[in-house]
Amino acid sequence: MTDEVLIEVEGKIGRIRLNRPRALHALTMDMCRAMLAAVQAWREETSVETIIIDHAEGRGFCAGGDIRAIADSARGDARHARDFFRVEYQLNHALFTCAKPIVAVMDGIVMGGGVGISAPARFRVATENTRFAMPETGIGLFPDVGGGWYLSRLPGRMGEYLGLTGHRLNGAECVALGLATHYVASDEVPGLRHQLAERPSEIESILDGLATPIGEASVLAHQADIDRLFAGETVEDIMAALAADGSAWAAEQQAVLAAKSPQSLKVSLRVVREGRGRATFEDEMAAEYGVVCHVVQRLDFVEGVRALIVDKDNQPRWDPSTLEAVSEHLIDRIFEPLPASEEWTPA
Repeated sequence: MTDEVLIEVEGKIGRIRLNRPRALHALTMDMCRAMLAAVQAWREETSVETIIIDHAEGRGFCAGGDIRAIADSARGDARHARDFFRVEYQLNHALFTCAKPIVAVMDGIVMGGGVGISAPARFRVATENTRFAMPETGIGLFPDVGGGWYLSRLPGRMGEYLGLTGHRLNGAECVALGLATHYVASDEVPGLRHQLAERPSEIESILDGLATPIGEASVLAHQADIDRLFAGETVEDIMAALAADGSAWAAEQQAVLAAKSPQSLKVSLRVVREGRGRATFEDEMAAEYGVVCHVVQRLDFVEGVRALIVDKDNQPRWDPSTLEAVSEHLIDRIFEPLPASEEWTPA
């Protein structure tokens, strides 16, 4: 076990509290294993009625997986990186399929792996501190942990937009898009936890009583632009549409995409598009695992982490360096199924 995640039962509540404040509660392999074991045990424990996921102290909620450690392992032996994603995805799937109600309190940064442990929850609580994003195209990855499932089910082409650009949403925008179910002021969160522990069978009424109006969801003002400009069949089509639009907003998105890994942009677009056709979340996780196993062995992942997280020079040297150089053959190879003995399966 690890003290980087605090797991306990309070009355009829199973509590999972992320506890890596200096790392913005980024997930390690041990944290994922501990959370997975707790969820599996509580599934069978009749005395536990509800599960709450939040963070213990410091800023939160969860900045993602411990990408630096994963990249270090990928640089040496990619099997360690693959093991991390295997366990993380098993945790994501266990949360998604858990019959007991889960409440995720997303009071802070919710990125990457943080999305993976909050999006499956039946009740997802945003606050004025919430900053939700899947910024993986900036580090040579793609929106995984079920990103192909969640993003593809957003209205219009919002999934393509968020998955490619890594745009950050605030709490109000998360509620407006259905990524959060309730908006609660952060100073009400301690009282929320107390009420849930006292009355776990009344989750919805408690949340409804504490929720406040979301106000303006700015991203929706661009929904029509997003639907029009991010509808292209290829990333090149999307870039051409942005270039031809002439608006300041389109130019801004074009500049954002130009800084991302060309390989990751093409992988991400395909993940979102294929996600729309997945029949089950298990199918989605199995497909994403196959993709991530190929991606972590390629140069862009290690280089993206170096440029944005290790050296912080923000000057990644992508390989291939242009969209045109990322061939369909290369993308097809990344999406090739794994050998049967290496495929992902639920815990």
